[in-house]
Amino acid sequence: MGGVRQFRGVAAANGKKRMKMPSRPKRPESFAAGVGRALRQAAKTARKTARMHGTPIYVLQDGKVVAKRP
Repeated sequence: MGGVRQFRGVAAANGKKRMKMPSRPKRPESFAAGVGRALRQAAKTARKTARMHGTPIYVLQDGKVVAKRP
């Protein structure tokens, strides 16, 4: 076990600062707010992928499914 090194939570020797843990929000968001945020992010990713491949995006508009250009 002579070749095993253990790393502890000490600052780097080259003068760089350690990364801080991101601060947590003071109040956790509701489940519905998290779902809404996830859906918006998924839609953004879908539009980006459709743009890359040149395919339409299908959305529900006035009760009908229509193809739209991203």
